[in-house]
Amino acid sequence: MLLHTSKLKFTHPDQPTLSFPDIKLDSKEAIVILGQSGSGKTTLLNLLAGLMTPQSGEVLFDGIDLATRSPQRLDQFRGSEIGIVFQKPHLISAISVIENLELANYFTKKQGQNLMVLLTELGIAHKANASVLTLSEGEAQRVSIARSLVNNPKLILADEPTSSLDDEHASAVVELLKSQAEKIGAALVIVTHDQRLKVHFSKFIEVSGT
Repeated sequence: MLLHTSKLKFTHPDQPTLSFPDIKLDSKEAIVILGQSGSGKTTLLNLLAGLMTPQSGEVLFDGIDLATRSPQRLDQFRGSEIGIVFQKPHLISAISVIENLELANYFTKKQGQNLMVLLTELGIAHKANASVLTLSEGEAQRVSIARSLVNNPKLILADEPTSSLDDEHASAVVELLKSQAEKIGAALVIVTHDQRLKVHFSKFIEVSGT
């Protein structure tokens, strides 16, 4: 079992305690986590990534509780084994598209993907040396996806990847994430309020914030 959560709970200041369903996910499996605004789905993603520590319960990755790792080891682990597609791309505007990807690979010792091949598969090879300031919203999202894949992670986490897309583009992005995850043998978790994604997954859970 690659990812296993158990009895996770978290409380933000002055907010009710969030309780989350257990998740069991193996390599090459995919799941969509559905929930409305305020339901805690982004909090759950942050817990899965080790960006936040649960107040109770545990997140096991390859049998290791993420909460037991030191901050330094957790940073190294996250950079090497977890790819995150944030809701906003957070690209560095002072450098080119391919330099953003090279930077993601620089801080790990792991052999990463061929960047030009990856950009070609995502349909943005022509933007490799362009400033990120020249990218459309869709292109920036694909660069963000590419950055999450650079180090061949074991787990890909995507936060609302289809929230601003029409049906055709939403379907294309989901299939792109699924195909890339399958290619590198990674597990895929998408958190979203977008009910359209249900048809793309055989496995999904809903969080309600209680």
